[in-house]
Amino acid sequence: MLSAMNHCILIALAVSTLPVVAQEVHPDRTVTFTHTAPNAREVSVSGDFGKRGEMTKGEGGVWSVTLGPFEPNIHSYNFSVDGKQVADPLNNRSKPQRSGISNVFEVRDQAPSIWDRQPVPHGVVHLHEYDSKSVGTTRRLRVYTPPGYEADDQRFPVLYLFHGSGDNEATWTDFGRAHVILDNLIASGKAKPMLIVMPDGHTMPPVPRDSPKAAEVRNKNLGSFEADLLSDVMPMIDKLYRTRAERESRAIIGLSMGGNQSLIIGLNHPDLFAWVGGMSSAVREPDTQLAPFFKDIAAANERLKLLWIACGKDDFLIQENQKLDAMLTEKQVKHTYIESAGAHAWPVWRRYLAEFAPLLFQ
Repeated sequence: MLSAMNHCILIALAVSTLPVVAQEVHPDRTVTFTHTAPNAREVSVSGDFGKRGEMTKGEGGVWSVTLGPFEPNIHSYNFSVDGKQVADPLNNRSKPQRSGISNVFEVRDQAPSIWDRQPVPHGVVHLHEYDSKSVGTTRRLRVYTPPGYEADDQRFPVLYLFHGSGDNEATWTDFGRAHVILDNLIASGKAKPMLIVMPDGHTMPPVPRDSPKAAEVRNKNLGSFEADLLSDVMPMIDKLYRTRAERESRAIIGLSMGGNQSLIIGLNHPDLFAWVGGMSSAVREPDTQLAPFFKDIAAANERLKLLWIACGKDDFLIQENQKLDAMLTEKQVKHTYIESAGAHAWPVWRRYLAEFAPLLFQ
């Protein structure tokens, strides 16, 4: 057995040989990023926080830069080494996404944020694999059930929540903290207990955004995703879970690509969804893509409980959102349109979910 003195010496030696810390959050909410690359010519860091940070090479080939201050939130980042995007080898927290790797760090506020896990009753996130007859393959989704779901035979309304391009069915929970946000909202009495269904929004292999086939693939993906949602996912959810399977008890919203999906599917199926939203989304051809919705605006206004659209002022899709808002206003479609601070990033979308969920099923 080691003596107390030897034990202390071993600890001291272990601490002295620890590797470089990947990122350090300071009390003023600035963050120092470091990356070891002795042979690199250029190293930088970028993420959902905007401007790329050019790093400076120091002793031992350790590159570093201090950025910020950051707003309290959960952020993603990765390094670029001589033009090649690389993950942080010293950080085992990563963001679920379709390709590539982004690491995660948190900047906390003095008071808990709505996405911070708090001492309140917690719901359960269920993982599903299912055979989609519409797509012809095995697919995945996640379902959040609220606290107390298992306690009785009560039925619950359902929010269908979609991710953006490049993400997957795990991103809204593992990175977006949707389940934590709802736990906190329900505990405070701000939101009704509800199920959240988070499917995989991709039904086709990816293509580069600048590919000549990008628009064609995007439209095909929308069509096959809609078929999967309506013919496979929703019947399965209503069969496996105690849902209130009527339009007044269904909501649909997504971000970016998922917002395009939620607006087009939700508005064109008023028999299925009474609560519709889009975060930082873009309906590129509203006259044709929303043609079924625009056929009878008076009936649509009567049936819709809520049409909610929000976008950050620094989002690259802000003009598309402003155009849609103007069209809906001109056609006298009842809706709520919000422009907030922020860009096309998850810190914005977590807040949007926390604003949208309390409006539902009231």
